[in-house]
Amino acid sequence: MKIGKKTHSHVSIVQGDITTQMVDAIVNAANNSLLGGGGVDGAIHQAAGPMLLEECRTLKGCETGNAKITRGYNLPANHVIHTVGPVWQEGTHDEDTLLANCYRSCFALARKHGIRTIAFPSISTGVYRFPVKRASRIALKEIFHELETNIELERVLIVCFDRTTYETYLSVEKELSGTK
Repeated sequence: MKIGKKTHSHVSIVQGDITTQMVDAIVNAANNSLLGGGGVDGAIHQAAGPMLLEECRTLKGCETGNAKITRGYNLPANHVIHTVGPVWQEGTHDEDTLLANCYRSCFALARKHGIRTIAFPSISTGVYRFPVKRASRIALKEIFHELETNIELERVLIVCFDRTTYETYLSVEKELSGTK
Protein backbone atom coordinates (compact mmCIF):
# COMPACT_ATOMS: atom_id res chain seq x y z
CA MET A 1 0.00 0.00 0.00
CA LYS A 2 1.48 3.31 -1.05
CA ILE A 3 0.71 6.38 1.02
CA GLY A 4 0.64 9.94 -0.20
CA LYS A 5 2.83 12.70 1.17
CA LYS A 6 -0.19 14.36 2.78
CA THR A 7 -1.13 11.18 4.66
CA HIS A 8 2.48 10.47 5.62
CA SER A 9 2.96 13.96 7.05
CA HIS A 10 0.04 13.55 9.45
CA VAL A 11 1.56 10.54 11.25
CA SER A 12 4.32 10.79 13.83
CA ILE A 13 6.02 7.83 15.46
CA VAL A 14 7.68 8.67 18.76
CA GLN A 15 9.24 6.85 21.66
CA GLY A 16 7.86 8.06 24.96
CA ASP A 17 5.05 8.17 27.49
CA ILE A 18 1.54 8.27 26.03
CA THR A 19 0.16 9.85 29.21
CA THR A 20 2.05 13.10 28.51
CA GLN A 21 0.89 13.64 24.92
CA MET A 22 -0.87 16.90 24.10
CA VAL A 23 -3.65 15.54 21.89
CA ASP A 24 -7.45 15.51 21.94
CA ALA A 25 -7.51 11.81 22.82
CA ILE A 26 -5.13 9.07 23.83
CA VAL A 27 -5.92 5.43 23.22
CA ASN A 28 -5.72 2.99 26.09
CA ALA A 29 -4.80 -0.61 25.33
CA ALA A 30 -7.27 -1.88 27.92
CA ASN A 31 -8.47 -5.24 29.14
CA ASN A 32 -12.11 -6.33 28.82
CA SER A 33 -13.07 -4.99 32.25
CA LEU A 34 -11.79 -1.44 31.51
CA LEU A 35 -10.92 -1.25 35.20
CA GLY A 36 -7.16 -0.87 34.85
CA GLY A 37 -4.33 -3.30 34.59
CA GLY A 38 -0.63 -3.30 33.83
CA GLY A 39 1.45 -1.60 31.15
CA VAL A 40 -0.15 1.26 29.23
CA ASP A 41 -3.51 0.62 30.88
CA GLY A 42 -2.14 0.98 34.41
CA ALA A 43 -0.09 4.05 33.48
CA ILE A 44 -3.11 5.80 31.97
CA HIS A 45 -5.32 5.02 34.96
CA GLN A 46 -2.63 6.25 37.36
CA ALA A 47 -1.99 9.47 35.44
CA ALA A 48 -5.69 10.23 34.89
CA GLY A 49 -6.61 9.77 38.55
CA PRO A 50 -9.43 7.92 40.35
CA MET A 51 -12.26 9.58 38.41
CA LEU A 52 -11.25 7.61 35.30
CA LEU A 53 -11.84 4.35 37.14
CA GLU A 54 -15.18 5.65 38.42
CA GLU A 55 -16.32 6.45 34.86
CA CYS A 56 -14.98 3.15 33.52
CA ARG A 57 -17.09 1.27 36.07
CA THR A 58 -20.22 2.72 34.42
CA LEU A 59 -19.22 1.37 30.98
CA LYS A 60 -19.69 -2.31 31.92
CA GLY A 61 -16.59 -3.52 30.09
CA CYS A 62 -15.75 -3.78 26.41
CA GLU A 63 -15.53 -6.60 23.88
CA THR A 64 -12.25 -7.40 22.13
CA GLY A 65 -11.91 -5.30 18.97
CA ASN A 66 -14.29 -2.62 20.21
CA ALA A 67 -13.73 0.72 21.95
CA LYS A 68 -15.38 3.04 24.46
CA ILE A 69 -14.62 6.65 25.34
CA THR A 70 -14.23 8.53 28.62
CA ARG A 71 -13.00 11.90 29.76
CA GLY A 72 -9.25 12.34 30.28
CA TYR A 73 -9.44 13.81 33.80
CA ASN A 74 -5.87 14.63 34.95
CA LEU A 75 -4.31 13.79 31.58
CA PRO A 76 -3.38 16.51 29.07
CA ALA A 77 -5.77 14.77 26.63
CA ASN A 78 -9.47 15.59 26.92
CA HIS A 79 -10.50 12.00 26.17
CA VAL A 80 -9.34 8.44 26.62
CA ILE A 81 -10.49 5.92 24.05
CA HIS A 82 -10.27 2.46 25.60
CA THR A 83 -9.87 -0.43 23.17
CA VAL A 84 -9.39 -4.10 23.87
CA GLY A 85 -6.85 -5.75 21.63
CA PRO A 86 -6.63 -9.47 21.00
CA VAL A 87 -4.38 -11.82 22.91
CA TRP A 88 -1.98 -13.43 20.42
CA GLN A 89 -2.80 -17.12 19.94
CA GLU A 90 -0.42 -17.92 17.07
CA GLY A 91 -2.76 -16.18 14.60
CA THR A 92 -5.40 -18.90 14.87
CA HIS A 93 -8.21 -16.85 16.44
CA ASP A 94 -8.72 -14.00 13.93
CA GLU A 95 -6.26 -11.79 15.80
CA ASP A 96 -5.40 -9.65 12.75
CA THR A 97 -9.05 -8.74 12.14
CA LEU A 98 -9.66 -8.06 15.81
CA LEU A 99 -6.64 -5.75 15.99
CA ALA A 100 -7.71 -3.88 12.85
CA ASN A 101 -11.17 -3.52 14.42
CA CYS A 102 -9.57 -1.85 17.46
CA TYR A 103 -8.28 0.95 15.24
CA ARG A 104 -11.55 1.21 13.30
CA SER A 105 -13.56 1.39 16.53
CA CYS A 106 -11.26 4.09 17.92
CA PHE A 107 -11.55 6.15 14.75
CA ALA A 108 -15.35 5.80 14.75
CA LEU A 109 -15.43 7.29 18.25
CA ALA A 110 -12.94 9.99 17.21
CA ARG A 111 -15.23 11.04 14.33
CA LYS A 112 -18.31 10.98 16.57
CA HIS A 113 -16.65 13.18 19.23
CA GLY A 114 -14.85 15.63 16.91
CA ILE A 115 -11.38 14.44 17.85
CA ARG A 116 -8.74 15.92 15.53
CA THR A 117 -5.55 14.65 17.19
CA ILE A 118 -5.09 11.19 18.64
CA ALA A 119 -2.24 9.13 20.14
CA PHE A 120 -2.08 5.34 19.96
CA PRO A 121 0.14 2.92 21.85
CA SER A 122 1.27 -0.29 20.20
CA ILE A 123 -1.95 -2.18 20.91
CA SER A 124 -1.67 -5.84 22.01
CA THR A 125 2.14 -6.07 21.70
CA GLY A 126 2.90 -6.09 25.42
CA VAL A 127 1.47 -8.76 27.69
CA TYR A 128 -0.93 -9.84 24.91
CA ARG A 129 2.20 -10.89 22.88
CA PHE A 130 1.01 -9.82 19.40
CA PRO A 131 4.15 -9.74 17.20
CA VAL A 132 5.24 -6.10 16.93
CA LYS A 133 6.04 -6.10 13.20
CA ARG A 134 2.71 -7.68 12.35
CA ALA A 135 0.82 -5.33 14.70
CA SER A 136 2.61 -2.25 13.34
CA ARG A 137 1.70 -3.16 9.76
CA ILE A 138 -1.99 -3.51 10.72
CA ALA A 139 -1.91 -0.28 12.76
CA LEU A 140 -0.26 1.80 10.06
CA LYS A 141 -2.54 0.52 7.30
CA GLU A 142 -5.61 1.38 9.38
CA ILE A 143 -4.21 4.80 10.32
CA PHE A 144 -3.31 5.66 6.72
CA HIS A 145 -6.74 4.55 5.53
CA GLU A 146 -8.45 6.73 8.14
CA LEU A 147 -6.35 9.74 7.19
CA GLU A 148 -7.37 9.28 3.55
CA THR A 149 -11.07 9.28 4.41
CA ASN A 150 -11.42 11.52 7.49
CA ILE A 151 -10.71 15.13 6.55
CA GLU A 152 -11.25 16.27 10.15
CA LEU A 153 -8.36 14.19 11.49
CA GLU A 154 -5.27 16.38 11.68
CA ARG A 155 -2.62 14.28 13.39
CA VAL A 156 -2.04 10.73 14.57
CA LEU A 157 0.76 9.89 16.98
CA ILE A 158 2.03 6.40 17.57
CA VAL A 159 3.71 6.40 20.97
CA CYS A 160 6.07 3.49 21.46
CA PHE A 161 7.17 2.68 24.98
CA ASP A 162 10.48 1.04 24.08
CA ARG A 163 13.20 1.46 21.47
CA THR A 164 12.62 -1.89 19.74
CA THR A 165 8.93 -1.14 19.15
CA TYR A 166 9.77 2.39 17.97
CA GLU A 167 12.34 1.12 15.47
CA THR A 168 9.96 -1.54 14.20
CA TYR A 169 7.20 1.01 13.55
CA LEU A 170 9.67 3.29 11.73
CA SER A 171 10.86 0.39 9.57
CA VAL A 172 7.32 -0.69 8.64
CA GLU A 173 6.31 2.92 7.93
CA LYS A 174 9.22 3.26 5.49
CA GLU A 175 8.29 -0.04 3.87
CA LEU A 176 4.65 1.00 3.42
CA SER A 177 5.56 4.44 2.10
CA GLY A 178 7.98 2.97 -0.42
CA THR A 179 11.06 4.71 1.02
CA LYS A 180 14.18 2.94 2.21
